[in-house]
Amino acid sequence: MSPISQRYTRRQILGIIGISIIGSWLKSEAKEPTNRINDMTNIQIDSTIGYENGKYVLPPLPYAYDALEPFMDEASVRLHHDKHHAGYVAGANAAAEKLREIADGKLDASATTNWVRALSFNLSGHVLHSIFWTNMTPTPKPAPEGALAEAINQKFGSLEAMLKTFKAASLGVEGSGWGILGLDPLSKTLIICGAEKHQNVEVPGIIPLLVCDVWEHAYYLKHQNMRANYIEDFCKLINWDDVENRYLCAIG
Repeated sequence: MSPISQRYTRRQILGIIGISIIGSWLKSEAKEPTNRINDMTNIQIDSTIGYENGKYVLPPLPYAYDALEPFMDEASVRLHHDKHHAGYVAGANAAAEKLREIADGKLDASATTNWVRALSFNLSGHVLHSIFWTNMTPTPKPAPEGALAEAINQKFGSLEAMLKTFKAASLGVEGSGWGILGLDPLSKTLIICGAEKHQNVEVPGIIPLLVCDVWEHAYYLKHQNMRANYIEDFCKLINWDDVENRYLCAIG
């Protein structure tokens, strides 16, 4: 197993995959299983492994399906993880396989654009969902501590101001997408943005630390069309230890 390095952003991950398709990664599918973490998620528990033995894999939830009640209902979590996230994993594997076939001359190169777009969409969905699940915990603490708390105060003035902006960005996503708190690759400071779908209208190079899924499948069974209520409930579940760990990894 060769986990994706935590130093790479989502766009860099896609670039690495493209290079690997041409190189030796295409020729060596069989790798010994390992219990090392998938550094894409930066969390040292087995449930976050998202790539293993040459394939993208669906990481098990780090808690029970009903553990996030009453803020996230069991039915939504089960459907979201087992169907939607699993669908992105399957889509990423299918696209990667087609690109392998193109590189090997088994499929006409004219199909490249279609499968590159499919890989971008599905792999971005897989990456963000892998972060999303560990961004939540059944036992959240009220606020971040340490270096993350200092960074939030320095950039936004207070946790309350940061969350106000984060909620507004999540609410304002047009259609389906994500609210993202991440690290700006240039200033090395925190930044908030929204992404449409999984991969559009983003800041290139941003390292996501906290992500809120605002696709309807994330909340419609419980919250109906009340996206704002869902975002409020998501923020009550934030795993600040997870977010801080990602921040510390991002700043090196």
